[in-house]
Amino acid sequence: MNAVIGGLAALLYLLAGGLLAARLARVNGGEARPKGGPLALGWSAVVLHAMILSQTVFQPAGLNLGFFNALSFTGWLIDAVLLTVAMIRPVENLGIVMLPFGALTLALGLLFPAERIVADPGQWPLELHILIAILAYSLLALAAVQAVLLAIQDHRLRHRQPGGFLRGIPPVTAMETLLFQMISAGFILLSITLISGFFFLEDLFAQHVAHKVVLSFIAWCVFGTLLWGRWRFGWRGRTAIRWTLSGFAFLMLAYFGSKLVLELILRRY
Repeated sequence: MNAVIGGLAALLYLLAGGLLAARLARVNGGEARPKGGPLALGWSAVVLHAMILSQTVFQPAGLNLGFFNALSFTGWLIDAVLLTVAMIRPVENLGIVMLPFGALTLALGLLFPAERIVADPGQWPLELHILIAILAYSLLALAAVQAVLLAIQDHRLRHRQPGGFLRGIPPVTAMETLLFQMISAGFILLSITLISGFFFLEDLFAQHVAHKVVLSFIAWCVFGTLLWGRWRFGWRGRTAIRWTLSGFAFLMLAYFGSKLVLELILRRY
């Protein structure tokens, strides 16, 4: 049954992403096209994905976050956040990349199941810490994709190629505003994650989590510096893009780079 539900969810993810891509490609002279249909398909995929996660991640033995389970849960949360924000902000074009990514993470989670219980039942403070951490990662992942889109937009405008898909996305100033809103929200959640880690983790600098703490703190410093630079010096454009992608690179190493090495290479669970 999980395979059937997962296959349908993956199909809906891909269909929603494809429709968003077609919607962007068909923009003519900046004419807005309805986005309700693709978003509805995306929400259907998210609901079905959640049904899978309720059995693979949220288990009676505790929170099961093996590498591919964690990846699937993160992909689901990224898309859930994206679709929620897309109802009030023009960020739906990020779904062209992130909705298929959700389908990929779902498929990998079903194909390569693994058990790694990271929080026993009743350890709700630790579970809350983990969920906030993944939510922070999800928001900053969306910010990274937004930065890539902004880089493409900036490159085309600098080379005087304003046509094509640029007609279907907000102007640069609006794109930058959205970028910093995502970074600000993600930075707040990342700050809560680091602070709560001192209270909810028994040994914050244990061998298996020390590198996560260090890399997450470096990412926090990068994003904090970027926000300060934006406030103090008005950083924007390529500077903002470079800092955003650099911060996310450290965060990705902290969240999944270490899990990949420990679980898939060293086989330490």
